[in-house]
Amino acid sequence: MHDELSDQLDHTGRVVVVTGGTKGIGKVLVQRFLDWGAEVVTCGRTAPDFVASSSGREASFVAADLRDPDQAAAVVDAAVERHGRIDVVINNAGGAPEADAATASPRFSEAIIRLNLLAPLHVAQRANHHMQAGDGGVIVNISSVSGTRPSPGTAAYGAAKAGLLNLTSSLAVEWAPKVRVAAIVAGLIATESSELFYGDARAQARVASTVPAGRLGLPEDLAQACRWVSSPLASYVSGSAIWLHGGGERPAFQGAVVDI
Repeated sequence: MHDELSDQLDHTGRVVVVTGGTKGIGKVLVQRFLDWGAEVVTCGRTAPDFVASSSGREASFVAADLRDPDQAAAVVDAAVERHGRIDVVINNAGGAPEADAATASPRFSEAIIRLNLLAPLHVAQRANHHMQAGDGGVIVNISSVSGTRPSPGTAAYGAAKAGLLNLTSSLAVEWAPKVRVAAIVAGLIATESSELFYGDARAQARVASTVPAGRLGLPEDLAQACRWVSSPLASYVSGSAIWLHGGGERPAFQGAVVDI
């Protein structure tokens, strides 16, 4: 049984596109899928100062601003041109700096929504084009708990991630049965940029204490979830959102309750 499971989780011979794979979560996704045998293509606005590799295979990099529909499509086309097919797309690129919703400029808000909602759509559309013409495939959209609860300070980002969940379920219906589409709802994930979001080590420990699991999530947690959902083991998972948040967030009112 163990060997059977390992075989189904093996990505040898599969072509995987990871958007935004030059840093943070994306960097780990690229490395791990290489480790699991895949041919990996990634993208970013600037070339990385390293080339991820494993067992003699290197990831391919395509310079692209995914907010441009043509450049988004070009990333997918580059993978097909190099490897002859595309099996998995992980729409990982995204993010947003904090901004006051009352004063955020229209240009800022539109850029955030283009990156976090429209870019995944454009990438998915092109991937679906190739997948429908071939043997099918899997599209995994990385969403966020910010899209499922209030997101003060990142309102446009939260709204875009909420839209990504609806987009996931809609595309799963339209593109079935050859293409599966699923989302991962990521909670608080620790990366090399954690200090920008959560503060220093002591502050991060306090944040981690609010998570039932007792820690922040790791990029490896996200990679393993992507590995499973893009494998044959998840062949009946489509249109679904997989929650990866360590148990979620405790209700705020519990911290205000005082024993009498």
